[in-house]
Parts: sequence; C-alpha cells; structure tokens
Amino acid sequence: MAIPCFFMCPISLELFRDPVTLCTGQTYERSSIEKWLATGNLICPVTMQKLHDPSLVPNHTLRHLIDQWLQKGHYLCRNELSTMPPGFSIVSIRQKLESREASLGNKLDLLSDIEKLSEEQPDNIYRLIQLGLFSLLLQLVFGIGEEHLKFVEKTLVCAIKLLPFSDARSLNILQEDSKFARLVLLFDQGNLVIKKSLCQLLVEALSSYLYTEDFCIALGKEQPLLQEMVNLVFDDNNDASEAGIKSISAFCSYESNKENAVRVGIIQGLVKYISRPKRREISMVSKAMATIEDLLGQESAKAELMNDPNGVKALVKMVFCISDNENSESALNSLMMLCYDSFRAREEAICAGVLTQLLRLLQSQCNDRTKTKATMLLKLLTSYM
Repeated sequence: MAIPCFFMCPISLELFRDPVTLCTGQTYERSSIEKWLATGNLICPVTMQKLHDPSLVPNHTLRHLIDQWLQKGHYLCRNELSTMPPGFSIVSIRQKLESREASLGNKLDLLSDIEKLSEEQPDNIYRLIQLGLFSLLLQLVFGIGEEHLKFVEKTLVCAIKLLPFSDARSLNILQEDSKFARLVLLFDQGNLVIKKSLCQLLVEALSSYLYTEDFCIALGKEQPLLQEMVNLVFDDNNDASEAGIKSISAFCSYESNKENAVRVGIIQGLVKYISRPKRREISMVSKAMATIEDLLGQESAKAELMNDPNGVKALVKMVFCISDNENSESALNSLMMLCYDSFRAREEAICAGVLTQLLRLLQSQCNDRTKTKATMLLKLLTSYM
C-alpha cells in the first residue's frame, strides 16, 4: 500500500519518524523543520504564516496511528524488511549482548549494526521495536551487566534512536530502586554522550506523565544528578546544554524542585546560555527564558540572578526580539519581577539600556499583549527616575 499523505512529512516527503506540530497546526518531521528554522526561516513552510511561537510540539497521536498502521503490515509488506540480517532476533541479540564470553569489541560491533539499521529506513525501526529491543537496551543500561562505559554509551545511543517510536511505559523500570541508583551513578560517572542520552530519556519519561510526583521529587533531591544536569547547561556544546535545559525544565515543573535547582546554579547556567553569541536553537532559547521566568518566583532565584554580573544585562538584551514575541514577554515579565521591589535591579536595567530596548519594542510589530507589558515596565522604571 502507498503511504497515506498525512503520514508523510511535507518537507522530506518521507514517512514520519518523529512528527512535531507548529503553532500553525501543521505537522513536520522534527529534523526537517529544525533545519528549516535553523536557516532563519520564521514562517510555516506550508501555510506561509509567520510563526509567533517556534515551539515544536510532539504529535503523539499521529505517531501512534502510524505505529498501528505499520503493525498491520501495510508498509512492512512492501519489501519484507529485506535490509534486516537473517536470524536477527531478540534472542540472538540478547545472547550476544549479555554474554560474558563475547568480547567488548563484538558487542560494540553488534550495537553499531543496530544503530545503522535504525537509520536506514522506517521499516527497520518498527521491526526492532516489535522485537522488544528498546526494553532490552534499557535493561542492559540500568541492570547489572556490562560495566564498560563505552558499552553503556553505545547502548544508550541505540535506545535514543528508538525512543521516539517506543512505548514510554518501558521507562517505568527507572522507578525500581536498583535502576534508580544506577541512573544516579551514570550521571555521576558517565561521559557527555551518556549524560545527554539520560536527559533525553528522563524528559520523555516526565513528559509522558507515567511517573508519580513522589518519583519526580525524589529525582530533584538527588543533588549529584541535578548538579550534572546543570553542568550540561553550562557546557559550550549546544547539544549538551540543550539536553540539560530540557531536563531541568521538566524537573522544575514541580514546585518543590525549583529551590534545589537554584541551589546548584541553574540561574547562572541559563543566563550563560541566553547570552551566547553563537547561533542557538530558537525553541531552546524560549525554553531557557521561560524557565528563568518561572524560577524567579523564588526569592533565592532573584538573588542569584542579581548576583550574576550578566544577569540583568542578559534579560535586557532579550527584551527586543524581532523574531520571537514569546522571548520578549518572558524578558519583560522577569524584569518586572526583579524591578518591582529592587532599586538596584531598576538601576542596572536602565544602565544596560532597557529604556531604549522598550522604546524599540513599542515601535515594532509586536502583539498588543507584549506592548502592554512593555508599557507597564516603562512606567515602573520612569516613575523612579
């Protein structure tokens, strides 16, 4: 059968692997639309509407429909999965990866084959998932098995390839005490790739609402784990810092975790990220700004931002964002919280050029809500001059 048109990305014209939806309601393959946005295009490719919000929202419903369609054999039957090696079964994979006799090199070669298969065509991904490979990979990472970090890294890379198409309930194993302890240990001892991958798993787990609030709070209390996430935000590698921001943002959705995040330096990390001169992912800047705004409800967060030499300056620079009203609003809200009760904050904001930024914003094509907030901040600042 031909692939239904609504199962194909309008940019790549290929079957969706990780469908995400824009504010215009149009759905695209994540990698395709991210490349589109990275080149500076701030309009929807199909509708040509200007994107007032560049956030990418995972389309879980569409992904589930595609999964069901594939399981019925509509697409798989076209080539009988000819690229899958003969005898490639979950039993043989498990035996080779769990064997104490097999060398580390052989195990890594097998994982490389799995990684390659998951990149060749969508058919292979769903076959691997049907084999139960995702759950096996998680067991190998968090269970008692191969301790070599290179093996853990490669296993996690394969798991992340399958993550967007897998049943998130497999991640429930992290609630087991031994698996939880292993997670904390890997965050402490793992390399950058391992930590990035663990962040992706946690973000998916937390966003799927599978875990109880108690579990999320328990994670937030693990200071070494939280510290490693914050360290990722500080990292100059964009992929690493973005993984850290996503995970911290998910953790801070619980009020009790906010104070812990502030305590280990997240405010400074977020300020550093939004201040970077290099090109950053627009949606990640928005997430970083939204997280700062959310955390400033804590007095400790306000104190940390004021103690950062670039804190107020970074927010002032974000006031006039031609391409993103959302970032402007977050900056305005954050500055309002800081300046309302602090003469020092008002003074620093004015010295950083906030009045000029506000006037430029008011003369721009920003929406009415943003202009209202800009006017409120302008009145607050000029009333003390």
